[in-house]
Amino acid sequence: MHRFLVVLFLAVAAWTQTSDANSASAAKASRSATAPAVDSKQLTIPAGSQIPISLTQAISTKNARDGDAVYAQTTFPFVINDRILVPSGTYIQGKISSVKRAGHGHGRAEILMHFTTMIFPTGYTVMLPASIENTPGAEKQSVKDSEGTIQEDSDTGKRVEDAAKGGAVGTVAGATAGGVATGGLNGARVGAGAGAAAGVAWALLKRGQDVRLEVGTSIQMEVQRAIILDASRITLASNRN
Repeated sequence: MHRFLVVLFLAVAAWTQTSDANSASAAKASRSATAPAVDSKQLTIPAGSQIPISLTQAISTKNARDGDAVYAQTTFPFVINDRILVPSGTYIQGKISSVKRAGHGHGRAEILMHFTTMIFPTGYTVMLPASIENTPGAEKQSVKDSEGTIQEDSDTGKRVEDAAKGGAVGTVAGATAGGVATGGLNGARVGAGAGAAAGVAWALLKRGQDVRLEVGTSIQMEVQRAIILDASRITLASNRN
């Protein structure tokens, strides 16, 4: 009887181990079946990546309109882990989203644009969700917000200078006109005051400077969402560039 119980215990233990092993194998197989396969042919440009580009056309708030196309090119290869993902000379296309001209006497000119398409030298094309992070190539413009709005720098100092010049010129012209009209000193004084006021008003109320980005202006483009690339087509693009 004792020997029978020992044999029974060993049989139950063996069956339990076999069952556990089978369960573990089944669970592993299930995880393998549901886990996404890693495609070695894909490369990713992470969100937040910054790529230097330059404009291939001039843009100005004086004549730009919402929806106008924007054209640029990459100026330096974008590299991750010693692998070129975006070669130099890749075409970048976008559009103008908003244009605001400077007001008369107040308000600064602004322009907002977004980049939508990236075309590699081989013709491989991908959608590009990107905006402007910085404009290192623009001397009188800067990016004012996280959306990438480019704003003309303040010209308050220039307006004050113009107002002073306008006042001086108006004073002389007004004094001359007043003196001639009345033939006396009082007339010259009145004319000088009126001329100065008119000169200052002209300088302060004229329209502010437009945002103007010349051909070749350097722009730092920021990728807003991760971009999946076909590695085989990137390799071809890199070799030809």
